[in-house]
Amino acid sequence: MDVIYSQTHARHAPREFLLRGNFAPMAETTARAENLVTAARAAGHKVSAPDDWGMAPVAAVHAVDYLEFLETGHQRWMELPGANAEIHPHSNPGRHMRARPEGIAGQVGFYIGDLSAPMVAGTWPASLASAHAAVQATELVLGGSPVAYALCRPPGHHAFADQAAGFCFINNVAVAAQHARGKAGRVAILDIDVHHGNGTQGIFWDRKDVFFCSLHADPSTFYPYYAGYHGESGGGAGAGYTLNLPLPHGTADADYMPALDRALAAINRFDPDVVLISLGFDAYEKDPLGVLKISTDGFAAMARRIAALGRPTVLVQEGGYHVDDLGRNLVAFLSAFETTIGGSRERR
Repeated sequence: MDVIYSQTHARHAPREFLLRGNFAPMAETTARAENLVTAARAAGHKVSAPDDWGMAPVAAVHAVDYLEFLETGHQRWMELPGANAEIHPHSNPGRHMRARPEGIAGQVGFYIGDLSAPMVAGTWPASLASAHAAVQATELVLGGSPVAYALCRPPGHHAFADQAAGFCFINNVAVAAQHARGKAGRVAILDIDVHHGNGTQGIFWDRKDVFFCSLHADPSTFYPYYAGYHGESGGGAGAGYTLNLPLPHGTADADYMPALDRALAAINRFDPDVVLISLGFDAYEKDPLGVLKISTDGFAAMARRIAALGRPTVLVQEGGYHVDDLGRNLVAFLSAFETTIGGSRERR
């Protein structure tokens, strides 16, 4: 399988994020991507760097002012007296304020939704390269490959069109989906990260050309808290084109698979030309940030079910924070997917 990966991700290396009221060592680390790419290479997958796709694919999804903030915000921040090298918002507009301030300190809170998306000097180039990886994998699939894997870091599914959050800055799977829409009729996104893909949902909420489905842990006591409930099904022209399947905390393989089957049946009814998977491994039973109990064999079973759709598929990496087992879970997923589609074991 083709694996698209950019070493530029290493330029995004914040030290800490807020966890239960305390600043903790950053969970979304460079070691995540390094473990994944090392395992992919060892399993014989072809790893290639993405082309430079410029700004057009991300600008088709994200607001121009937001992208300008991502590109220039850290430099502006560092001009503040005594500024920390990592950007963390100290004020957010909340429900009752909507004005966009001119100063960088206010814009940080306006464009960064929580304290789990710290920005450093290399965040922008890393995020842009991550999005380019997703676009490159999509191009391969549009060109005839049955499946390709974008090893994206930073991840993306919590990023809205105009806001970063949850380790995410550019919404890679949304960028890939919009890029696919330029050449394909209908696109479906299936998010199997343990956290609800709230940013992706927000981007496609009122559209009927992109079907969004998310399987995730019940958000009533779990990040992102404010989205991912059963009743959220899209709005306006997109009414009925969003499906949320929140799962009880502690859900393991046997109880997860019927929910996945329901999601896949909904995707089949939508009849997409391309399927994109927000592939999180933080549903893993040992994940330090997760609350589900999916095993390595469970990820393989998930891959077999998804591959059985028989549709061109782009895999886009999201979360997964048990670094030692990330590669093992990825290889199990990719192997099961390839075996199911009957692809040759010969690597191109």
